[in-house]
Amino acid sequence: MTLWFALSGAGNTFFPALVESLLIWFVMIPGSWLIGVHLNAGFIGPFTLLPLVYITFGTDVFDTSFTDEQYAALIVMTKLYLGSALYCFIVSELAKNYSQVDKFWSLIPIAYVWYFTYASGYNDRMVMMAVLVTLWGARLTYNFARRGGFSIYFWKGEEDYRWVEVKASIPFLSSRFTWGLFNLFFICLYQMGLIFLFSLPILAAWQGSEPLGMMDYIIGSFMFLLIVIQFISDQQQYDFQTEKYRRIENNEKLDGDYKRGFVTTGLWSFSRHPNFTCEQLIWITFYCLSASANGAYLNWSIVGCILLVILFVNSAIFSEGISSRKYPDYKKYQKNVPMFLGPFNKDWK
Repeated sequence: MTLWFALSGAGNTFFPALVESLLIWFVMIPGSWLIGVHLNAGFIGPFTLLPLVYITFGTDVFDTSFTDEQYAALIVMTKLYLGSALYCFIVSELAKNYSQVDKFWSLIPIAYVWYFTYASGYNDRMVMMAVLVTLWGARLTYNFARRGGFSIYFWKGEEDYRWVEVKASIPFLSSRFTWGLFNLFFICLYQMGLIFLFSLPILAAWQGSEPLGMMDYIIGSFMFLLIVIQFISDQQQYDFQTEKYRRIENNEKLDGDYKRGFVTTGLWSFSRHPNFTCEQLIWITFYCLSASANGAYLNWSIVGCILLVILFVNSAIFSEGISSRKYPDYKKYQKNVPMFLGPFNKDWK
């Protein structure tokens, strides 16, 4: 809080204050714990991460020279992020359903990108980026809804099974108080903050001066292709799960993947998580559109897709730990099919 008010006290320093605060909460604190405690490096942890602060504010890597209109739009969307995170925390604590953020995951990026596009006067590149995010969001919302994620009672809906596993596997989170802190800082503030961050390449694109060109259409077409592939992978998973539980409910014979317990055909024969693979590539591609606008490979908005990749890698590792305990053949699947991309063996069964 001291840092926030200090940075906000001299001129238009909202964005540096926001970036510094995000670095502390989302990089410095968890990174210091990982390096200092988990890797037994002690006080070396925090000092290892200090160069991030220098790179952010002491070099020209991150250009924060926003116009007044861009700053104003950023402030409005930051308020939306904080308000949404607070809403998710209050509702999840009252309803004891900790998947409230999941309901926002596919919807709020659409609000972010279209507001920035509106504020820009409908910049051509930003319109294309907003349309692509809308298509992505529509696909994900449809997939989430048919699995029971939404309910007429807004506080209800399917809860992510992994939160139960997280609570059970980490003794520190067993108390009501510590779980509440985890819910506030990680589930709500961090994840909603991550959604905000991986949407911000559209603001970086607004900063750029390069005209919309052929490279943008190539990148945009690739992002659209990834959305289509992701839809196919989710459909294959949905069809498999629907048929598996239909057979179980009707006491029918389980064979092949149905006996194995998990899908290994279609796109799932090339990657253990084709949907996760596409999700990460979609937002990396989205970032590339901002790089095209700026005429440079690197800009400040890359932090969003980097943190998204870190989250999805760790989420996949955690999910696979559950699957390997639940399904005896899953470890064999892991040995022959890559987690995301890489060499695979289709004849492993």
